[in-house]
Amino acid sequence: MKLKYIGVLTIISILFTGAKANAGMLFDLYAGATIGAGAATMFFDEEDETHSAQSYGAVIGIDIPVLRFELEYDYLQPNNANLHLGMINAYAKLPTPIINPYIGAGIGNVFGGKVGDIDVDSIMTYQGMLGATFDIPVLPLKIDAEGRVLYTQDLYKFENEKPDLLQYELRLKLRYIF
Repeated sequence: MKLKYIGVLTIISILFTGAKANAGMLFDLYAGATIGAGAATMFFDEEDETHSAQSYGAVIGIDIPVLRFELEYDYLQPNNANLHLGMINAYAKLPTPIINPYIGAGIGNVFGGKVGDIDVDSIMTYQGMLGATFDIPVLPLKIDAEGRVLYTQDLYKFENEKPDLLQYELRLKLRYIF
């Protein structure tokens, strides 16, 4: 019976000391994964097309008391497109306990992919985010729930077509704090 109590106390002490190992540091380094679902609209000259879309990604970044900066990779699948994006994001956040609301913006590049049979070249893209971070006090994990809007102008050029892409989604991000 005493062995069970010793095991439980050991696990609890490891969790609490592991979560607070970097408590004296001014910043947190993190890595994480994202998943999102929403819709994407392609703006053509004659008409617009809106379809469901999803995204998957990975992030690495640095979190300081009121700001957060990260590098992000995203794989977007709006309708019949498959796009790869690299983004640099900056966030301003309220330093409240447990739940931290934030607003962010990013700039990046679509560096590959296809829309149907058409190859997508390197194109600038922009995004805005609004969300909240949920801090898990005992574990070195944070969960972000956010709304995101992504805009790309002239996604591809085929004959006289140069459609713009507007993708909007709800996204979850799980971050592990080192």
